[in-house]
Amino acid sequence: MRRVKAADVLNEVIRITVAAGREILSVYEQSYQIENKADGSPVTTADLRAHELIVRELSVLTPNIPVLSEESSNIVASERLRWSAFWLVDPLDGTKEFIKRNGEFTVNIALVEKHRPMIGVVHTPVGGSTYYAATGQGAWRIEGHHAPTAIKSRSYDGGAARMVASRSHLGAAVIAFRDTLLAESGLPVESVNMGSSLKVCLVAEGEADVYPRLGLTSEWDTAAADCVLNEAGGAVIDLDGNPLQYNKANLLNPWFMATGDTDYDWPGLAQRAGVKRPD
Repeated sequence: MRRVKAADVLNEVIRITVAAGREILSVYEQSYQIENKADGSPVTTADLRAHELIVRELSVLTPNIPVLSEESSNIVASERLRWSAFWLVDPLDGTKEFIKRNGEFTVNIALVEKHRPMIGVVHTPVGGSTYYAATGQGAWRIEGHHAPTAIKSRSYDGGAARMVASRSHLGAAVIAFRDTLLAESGLPVESVNMGSSLKVCLVAEGEADVYPRLGLTSEWDTAAADCVLNEAGGAVIDLDGNPLQYNKANLLNPWFMATGDTDYDWPGLAQRAGVKRPD
């Protein structure tokens, strides 16, 4: 499979992501159908319409590269494990936020090669922001029709911290993590609750220090924002400090932390907080 050059496709991927966002907005203020998938999670007309647009457009852009979307995740593992490169897509990340109409949902598209995201684009249909990155080319944010602005994560020296938490999934482990961060710094920990992959993007643009995601997620939830954060100077790591891997036999992620400062011992803090992923 021919290696894709980011310079050849990145602008088109941004265009496709924004177009999917427009498709979602065309449904957002109308009445729409909500169904439950086999795992109990909701799926709407907007999810499906964005999925169809993205798969169609990516198949034209790179016909020899397969697409794995949350809405087409029934591809058997034995087939996709042979892929050296593929598009990993969440057409509507934050369906629960979409249903609540709070605007905190995104479109996520990533190109994965050799188990790591090489291109990542995250678009917020309501806010009109687009975060994007490609390996070796830095991380960027576009606001509407303005010129792109480079983004960087910020350093953390153990002082007052700003932590992002999931609006829908807090949990005892995240509370223990936050309380340990507070105890060790001796300073307040500001907590910001938000939905979708916007949480990782906040860390990438230096608006927060850490996002502990101590619960279940899938690979399409994180790949695009992972690329953005990595190029911004941070990292998405598991509890042992290893970067997340993509296209595993099991598409669920381990518990992870999105961190802005890779020099700080976030895994050690999680360990001291007693955080351990259940077997």
